[in-house]
Amino acid sequence: MSTIAAISTPPAAGGIAVIRISGEKAINIAEKLFKPFGSRAVADMPGHTCAYGRIVSGGETLDDVLLTVFRAPKSYTGEDTAEISCHGGIYVSRRILREVISLGAEPAAAGEFTKRAFLNGKLSLTQAEAVADIISAEGRSALSSANLMREGALFKEITAVREKLVGLLASLAAWTDYPDEDIPETDPERMEAVLGESRSDLEKILRDYDCGRVFREGIDCVIAGRPNVGKSTLMNALLGFERSIVTSSAGTTRDVVEETLRLGDVILRISDTAGLRDASDEAEKIGVRLANEAFERAELVLLVLDGAEPLSEYDRELLEKLRGRRHIVIINKSDLPQKLDKSYINSENILEVSAKSRSGLDSLREAVYKMFGLSGYSETPAVFANERQKLCCERALSEIGVAIEALRSGETLDAVNVCVDAAADRLLELTGERATEAVVNRVFERFCVGK
Repeated sequence: MSTIAAISTPPAAGGIAVIRISGEKAINIAEKLFKPFGSRAVADMPGHTCAYGRIVSGGETLDDVLLTVFRAPKSYTGEDTAEISCHGGIYVSRRILREVISLGAEPAAAGEFTKRAFLNGKLSLTQAEAVADIISAEGRSALSSANLMREGALFKEITAVREKLVGLLASLAAWTDYPDEDIPETDPERMEAVLGESRSDLEKILRDYDCGRVFREGIDCVIAGRPNVGKSTLMNALLGFERSIVTSSAGTTRDVVEETLRLGDVILRISDTAGLRDASDEAEKIGVRLANEAFERAELVLLVLDGAEPLSEYDRELLEKLRGRRHIVIINKSDLPQKLDKSYINSENILEVSAKSRSGLDSLREAVYKMFGLSGYSETPAVFANERQKLCCERALSEIGVAIEALRSGETLDAVNVCVDAAADRLLELTGERATEAVVNRVFERFCVGK
């Protein structure tokens, strides 16, 4: 493979920037640019050692740097690797990268260093995906799960299931070759028990998937309600700063105001919307239309009602729209005399708060965690599958289900063998042991350049 190079730190001014070079020519390219202050030549540096010196090009000193050398196969990529740590200026790091490329390296594609680690057997595909999850983790649970994945936790779980299936396939192959022999593992009851265990293991991984998606990606949430019930005040109270304009006049919010906030370990992508009502002017009509669109696509609706006023007809309509939706009804202005009749509200998820004084808001985290089934994962690390892995699990689970039905209906063991073999193939695709080039490329497309 060619020698590749990229800046592995963010493209912004900072204390340090790192230019990574990996491939057969990595050490040779570093030697041509790097002039050590000591007597040891770059070519003589053992792996996992550093040297202090300067980068020189055409007689011009570009920067004082640290050079770190990793020798194959004991490197991240499994190849010879050199990393130049320079001062974190945007120009100087790009200039050094340009010099590296001029000496024969090629610009690395997105995720290409980690892709080479996978291709060189340093990481499984699930471990490689975990690297991207670590980079994008925005909460403790997401980070804990990503670290478990990087350590191979999901790979081990899937491998354990796959080994059960491979054991069945070996027994079926022996039965095919020696049909007159009494092979215990091909007893239908025994086979069904093994398949049932495999199905249970995969079902657990899939149950974890929804929790994992929420911890990784966050929740699209909308604050809805009629005008002047305190939606913007609630938004500001949750954020901890003034993001939405608040006045005593109804209809102040005309557009959808979007922000991101952390609720425990979960990210809420929250939208404050215009009051839902029959608008009078064109600008407000547009705001109401956008609010309705945000309401329809949200995963979670925070419906705000004014506790100091009786339910209006519009409040009742909005409550009806919540049916079948994940929602929390927030009765605001709890610090004022209450006039709202709660008996009409047919919901188990009701919070009474004062957005103005921020009282009662602490219970929102617990309500969201309970609604999305996250409570059990807030304290305990878990292994979460991503969408690609989920699809492989679902397909393997489907094949196992068909195999069980074939056993129960008295189908031939040849038919069962086909289903079990297909399930094993799906799990091999999940771990990357039998993944197509297209699948591998799709995995690394979401990586940043330099990783």
